[in-house]
Amino acid sequence: MPQGDYIELWQKRHGKQLNHDEKQRKKEARAPKLASKMARRLLGLKAKLYAKERFKEKVAMKKTLAAHEERTNKHKAEEEAQPGAVPAYLLDREATARAKVLSNTIKQKRKEKAGKWEVPLPKVRPMAEDEMFRVLTSGKRKKKQWKRMITKATFVGAGFTRKPPKYERFIRPSGLRFKKAHVTHPELKTTFQLEILGVKKNPNGAMYTSLGVVTKGTIIEVNCSELGLVTPGGKIVW
Repeated sequence: MPQGDYIELWQKRHGKQLNHDEKQRKKEARAPKLASKMARRLLGLKAKLYAKERFKEKVAMKKTLAAHEERTNKHKAEEEAQPGAVPAYLLDREATARAKVLSNTIKQKRKEKAGKWEVPLPKVRPMAEDEMFRVLTSGKRKKKQWKRMITKATFVGAGFTRKPPKYERFIRPSGLRFKKAHVTHPELKTTFQLEILGVKKNPNGAMYTSLGVVTKGTIIEVNCSELGLVTPGGKIVW
């Protein structure tokens, strides 16, 4: 890359050719033909990238044209609606008080169902994406930034195999994969090292639950069969 503006400096000192503006105008006029010629001749990945760039340019052009058209377009002035006015499509309907009550009861039932996995901690601090993930650069020039490395403890199943590098977006480092957890029995006041069976709920969101990320307030399922505390019915006593 040049370290100075040599062309601008030359033009400043010696001026431009007399037909400079005309040549520039003709060059700009020929640009679409050259672009279409390139699009026809290119093959493979270069053709895909070139087509993508051209598509972006066309979209931008269409948007600008639409904006200009909208500016000159004449609209019918809309009348302001009076307070408490009902739209035409709602005139035949009855009051929706009952429907609202019904929806509230459904919501309450859902909450009761969700209460099964409620986090025992009153408030868990939500984690930022920067804290949870680290951006990994990939590609020949290291310009692609779609990969993320998880920086927190994770759990993956026994038969876990990593995806090929081309398709693996979230990388769970093997050093941060945990198979066992220390669980304290509330009545016996004893800590046991038990095998993790799965991550039930991560308070930060469903994505972290599916990835098996274990952070503060996460509910995990463990194998209690080693403790031997089972009722005659087969239920584990806690």
